[in-house]
Amino acid sequence: MKVVYVDNNATTKVAPEVLKGMLPFFDEFYGNPSSIHTFGGQVEHKIKEARGKVAALIGAEPQEIIFTSCGTESDSTAIRAAILSNPDKKHIITSKVEHPAIKNLCEYLFKNGYRVDYVPVDRKGRLDMDYLYDKLSDDTAIVSIMWANNESGVIFPIEEIAPVLKDRGIVFHTDAVQAVGKIPIEVKRAGIDMLSLSGHKIHAPKGVGALYVRKGTKFLPFLIGGHQEAGRRGGTENTAAIVGLGIASELAARHINEENTRIRHLRDKIEKELVTQIPNVLINGDTAHRLPNTCSLSFEYVEGEAILLMMDELGICASSGSACTSGSLEPSHVLRAMGVPFTAAHGSIRFSLSIYNTETEIDFIIEKLPPIIARLRQLSPFWNKLPENQKKVYA
Repeated sequence: MKVVYVDNNATTKVAPEVLKGMLPFFDEFYGNPSSIHTFGGQVEHKIKEARGKVAALIGAEPQEIIFTSCGTESDSTAIRAAILSNPDKKHIITSKVEHPAIKNLCEYLFKNGYRVDYVPVDRKGRLDMDYLYDKLSDDTAIVSIMWANNESGVIFPIEEIAPVLKDRGIVFHTDAVQAVGKIPIEVKRAGIDMLSLSGHKIHAPKGVGALYVRKGTKFLPFLIGGHQEAGRRGGTENTAAIVGLGIASELAARHINEENTRIRHLRDKIEKELVTQIPNVLINGDTAHRLPNTCSLSFEYVEGEAILLMMDELGICASSGSACTSGSLEPSHVLRAMGVPFTAAHGSIRFSLSIYNTETEIDFIIEKLPPIIARLRQLSPFWNKLPENQKKVYA
């Protein structure tokens, strides 16, 4: 059975070029990059090359890039660096729709004496900018707002927020894990202080990420150990993965136009066809400001978990906007923050594409999903009780 993989916001396949570039660092160039001998020095040179490639992808300087183990470590490092560098400030601002890497850390810090304000979003997933600006104070240590949401794909106005925070002297961090490689990013123009990214979202391996720290930003390391990463992140470098991230960054820069043309077309096609063919389907998120690869749809009066299981039987891999697959009966915090109706939130499915998806795969999903929804609704007492005039196509 052929696998149709449309869950790329969860993780991506390692690009063949990335795998090929990594392999020599397991058995041929296995020296420690911190060693003084030439055998280790050649490895250090490859890490330097990778640092330059990651920096080029986001418009940074190589010395502003710190390699980490993942996006979560990058997020934790950024927020902890900001509060440790400003010990007298006890206020943090973030959004209600952040990834758990930010959300759970802020909840932990709240329990340990910090004030945290969560910026709400509207039905389309757009930030309440007035709320954000009203909550700024002299006590604010950091504002952390994601560049693009992992569930809805909604892109936030990072470049609009940055100058306001700069004028107030407030550190600005963005979790750009989902945005990097999908939309153009220039950190210098954006004016942010720190940015997190993750390798396995851009066809690099799992277990590697990076943190951009603008030159001049106060910074204290999260992992304290050796002198690696210019003393900003202790621990022997994961050379093979770092090299892979460098190659993946180079590929992402090369394919960014494809992301915003061909992939956007495939995203729009699956969305248009499903919303047209299936009644009572809601589009989650601001359709004018979304990642080109991401589509979140809510199918009213059915369970997202049931949809996923039936698609899985056909080899279609997507994800649910509901947390039910993780043992919770509650919809995701993102959908709840957006005010998605209860009847729809439980039936939310996210399709997230990559450059490896084809039109044939999208056509297969369009063919197979409408009968799945129809079958599940036949089993739904809520759907069967719904008046016929409320069963409608929203397109």
